Amino acid sequence: MSIQPDNDGLFARLRRGFAVLGFLYLGAVILLAVPWFQSHILYMNALKLPWNAHFDAPERHGLAPGKTANIKIQTADNHTLGAWFILSDTIYHNLSFPPPPSAAELHISEAVTQRPTVLFFHGNAATRALSMRVRLYSGFTSRLNANVLAIDYRGFGDSPGTPTEDGLSLDARAAWDWLIAQGASPQDVLIVGHSLGTAVTSRLSVDLSEEGVKFRGTVLMSPFSSLYTLLDTYNIFGVFPVMLPINMIPRAADIYKSFLVHKFDTLSVISKLKVPILILHAENDWDISHTHSDALFDALLEPYLPPVYSPPTSQESWSTQQWNEYHAQLVTRRETRESSLTHTVIPNFGLMDQFDGFGEQITLLKTSTGSHNEVCTLEGVQEVIRVTFFTPEDLR
Repeated sequence: MSIQPDNDGLFARLRRGFAVLGFLYLGAVILLAVPWFQSHILYMNALKLPWNAHFDAPERHGLAPGKTANIKIQTADNHTLGAWFILSDTIYHNLSFPPPPSAAELHISEAVTQRPTVLFFHGNAATRALSMRVRLYSGFTSRLNANVLAIDYRGFGDSPGTPTEDGLSLDARAAWDWLIAQGASPQDVLIVGHSLGTAVTSRLSVDLSEEGVKFRGTVLMSPFSSLYTLLDTYNIFGVFPVMLPINMIPRAADIYKSFLVHKFDTLSVISKLKVPILILHAENDWDISHTHSDALFDALLEPYLPPVYSPPTSQESWSTQQWNEYHAQLVTRRETRESSLTHTVIPNFGLMDQFDGFGEQITLLKTSTGSHNEVCTLEGVQEVIRVTFFTPEDLR
């Protein structure tokens, strides 16, 4: 006597499972429309990794003894930011070893006047003491021979307060102003951001450009074009498109996005930058698609491409001549784009596109590996930063 499988029971369990997932998804969508939950999911500043960080003892997080000053920076709206200033290897190696714990703080003015400085803005979650970020600082101080100023935004690390889009902008400006007050020349400061920090970096860079300040350049690591477009491309665990169910309902996505209280719209402002720019992204980034970097690069290239005009009538009514003229414009635009770009294939590493815009070099680097967080620690990435922004004299 054969036993028949209980298909009805299996299907019932599957239906219950999908129903539970559906309710969880609906609950998450509703919660994310609430500003308080939005902010906590976006910033994740409550996740203060590493736990019990020793900000006043950077050596316990892997930095050399006496190389880092734990400092406080005051913002225009009276917030106090925790920050690290890390000496370049050249300055540090001139100190007797082991240096006193206060060595870095005593040599800040000397460091910023003699060496370039990287002003670094990290992504969401965790603090400036996160091991991945510490490895990045070490790469900057050694491979670039630059000082590093890394801050924790308000609400992050040991910086009290609550993060907001405008608040992070004030924090960034306070860090810049602090560097200049210590004696740094704007042309010696390279502004670098990762993930969420790319939006902070872009806003500060645009503000400085509009003020006519000439600084060394801007680096955007794993950027997103805006929060609106990030929602469209974000996949849960890199697999499930978060907006897919909502997109199935006409106009639902636009209505839902209207509840976003944060914009972080880099795409709308990046063309205002008038300095050398490096945009870099790993093609295996599961958090933020590398297509965001493509969009930002295309926005910078757009002013140098011929426009494409189409007849005011619907395409169904176009004549053969109109179609031919439209196609000819597309061909001209594509050829202009190709002739404007310099393509460089870096074997076993990635692809680099470059063009000259505003009299400055604009670079897009797409690496084949690195994922979202590790791409900025790759030696190859730091080498591209070196050859893009630093002269041989800077590295001596």
